[in-house]
Amino acid sequence: MFILRDLLRALQAPFSDSRLGRERAHWFAFTLLAVIVPFTSSMTSNLLRSLQTLFGLDLNSRRFYTFMASNKLPWDRLWMVLWKQIPDPAVEGRLLVAPDDSINNKTGRKIFGCSFFHDHTAKLNQPTYPWSQNIVSIGLLKMIKGRWCCLPLAFRFYFMKKDIEAQSLTAKIAGVPVTFRSKMAQAGVMLCSVAEQFSRLPVLVVTDSWFGNEGLL
Repeated sequence: MFILRDLLRALQAPFSDSRLGRERAHWFAFTLLAVIVPFTSSMTSNLLRSLQTLFGLDLNSRRFYTFMASNKLPWDRLWMVLWKQIPDPAVEGRLLVAPDDSINNKTGRKIFGCSFFHDHTAKLNQPTYPWSQNIVSIGLLKMIKGRWCCLPLAFRFYFMKKDIEAQSLTAKIAGVPVTFRSKMAQAGVMLCSVAEQFSRLPVLVVTDSWFGNEGLL
């Protein structure tokens, strides 16, 4: 319990000291607690129910969904805080890191990072181009209790160039279009950040055939 308390305090530090920043830090910590609670499912609506019922937060659905889709969260600083908390990240003297991408289906039309991304894993009864976020992430491969696990280390929203050029509302931050970066470039930036943080360890990148091509190299 003390480890959890100290970790949550550390994860609140990267937020700004403004009123809104302190509010986001408060909600961020309680959202993590709601995720940890065993009976809370992964659905955002159930997270909100836990925050309201279990933790007593006065939080309506509109403000919570705005918070969850916010592009104002200091993710780069939050990830660095988390990296420093990993007690033993190496496997046989090396850091094993895996890049991959996934899509996160959404319904709201104004959610940051959303577009009609191709889902190559779609089943016959599912749309091939669902309205979703495309997320490029890297994870730490580690053996935990006899099984391989992939622990998230960082992520980036991927935006298609055509959406940026079309000035899409969901491809803007504070009204300004984001800068286009390929998935390979995004993965490379994250891998370099992790390698810089763990500069004393050699990094072995474990990929599938798509990320394993020479583009990433």
